[in-house]
Amino acid sequence: MKNLFVETTNVRRFLAALSALSQRGAQEACLTVVDGAPGLGKTTTLKHWVAQNGAVYLRAKKEWTPAWFMNELLEELRVNPPHSFQKKFQKVVQELVMRNNAAELGRRNFALVIDEADHISNKVTILETVRDISDIIELPVILVGMGKVNDHLTRFPQVASRVSQKVRFEKATIEDVRLLIDKRCEVKVADDLAKFVLKVSQGYNREVLEAIANIERFGLRMEPDEQGVTMRDMAGMAILNDRHTSQPVVVPELV
Repeated sequence: MKNLFVETTNVRRFLAALSALSQRGAQEACLTVVDGAPGLGKTTTLKHWVAQNGAVYLRAKKEWTPAWFMNELLEELRVNPPHSFQKKFQKVVQELVMRNNAAELGRRNFALVIDEADHISNKVTILETVRDISDIIELPVILVGMGKVNDHLTRFPQVASRVSQKVRFEKATIEDVRLLIDKRCEVKVADDLAKFVLKVSQGYNREVLEAIANIERFGLRMEPDEQGVTMRDMAGMAILNDRHTSQPVVVPELV
């Protein structure tokens, strides 16, 4: 399978939100919340964007404390953490300012991305630390979660008021599935099989990519005609595993 990043509907929605964020009126309102169910491509999208822009990516931990958060952030910034919290905070601000300035000179977007943010979205001490960093530097912070972040933040209006963009990742459309297949699969795939992939994957990118890998493996062993690998070709073969039962989903025989 080709190792290509594909701009699906969700990716375009995310990029549009970042564009709107850069044009915000209130400079302190620089938080963005990205949420959606697991398997819709949030982490893949954010990691790709981070790599393209030299941004900072952290994965939140359930037991994070402000000091632990500071230590991981400094390690990601390749800086040895000082001992006191005050010095940790000062060092983080200093390092992020330098990187933010460098990004502006290079005309790149820069942000702090915190994945699995559901773990911290109800912890006021960490949220206040994030808010302080963001306020001081006017640094965009992207909180990535699985649907609970916005609800949790309503309890903390001083943080919620700084969220200027909200992006919800939705299930893939047939256009998204077709695009993923066309861009990443090494063999041509017929429309009937693409529609079947959408149906059994329920629009989850993770399952779509699993199906593409299985179709490609099958297609490379045969010689599809000009329409590509069809449902009839793969009848009786497993195309992916059901996320709820973990049982293989088999392409049905066509009458």
